[in-house]
Amino acid sequence: MNYFEGIDPGIVEWVIIPALIFLARICDVTLGTLRIVFISKGDKVIAPLLGFLEVLIWLIAITQVMENLSNVASYLAWAGGFATGNFLGLRVEQKLALGQAVVRVITVEPADKLIEQLKGHGYRLTSVDARGTRGKVNLLFMIVKRKKLNDVIDIIRNYNPQAFYSIEDVRSVSETETSPNTIEDENKSFRKLFPLRKGK
Repeated sequence: MNYFEGIDPGIVEWVIIPALIFLARICDVTLGTLRIVFISKGDKVIAPLLGFLEVLIWLIAITQVMENLSNVASYLAWAGGFATGNFLGLRVEQKLALGQAVVRVITVEPADKLIEQLKGHGYRLTSVDARGTRGKVNLLFMIVKRKKLNDVIDIIRNYNPQAFYSIEDVRSVSETETSPNTIEDENKSFRKLFPLRKGK
């Protein structure tokens, strides 16, 4: 069946087919990026579904390339879609901000005000007295949702600008509330789009 019947063959070969390849590559690479994110978090349900869609779209795209081997535009569309898909996949992952992260804060100055502010905003933390190369320091540990990282960083910078902090992704945590508005956040999360159980 000719889906492009009645359309100028030159337009089909040099515009429509490359455009479809470009869009298909964007979709499959974006899905691939998200699939890797879910795999890294140990998800056993969404990751395979994304993988299925990724390969299906990839097969459609590669079929069009193989049928148009003499068309340079198809190669450019393939490469351009791959690059754009990587960029878009990272942007989508950053916007979704799935999962939790551990925040470590080291302060030389007393951290009482910072601790009070963090607790006042509903964040749970652990404070430890430690010793660094320059003497005594305060070490704070927190597990927060990635969507709340900017809020936590703003609090740290406002109440202890000289504090050193590091952030690291966490694969999984116990089913305990780690930040404010947990129920609201869960309702807005990507997983709520799918009525599926979380992988164990």
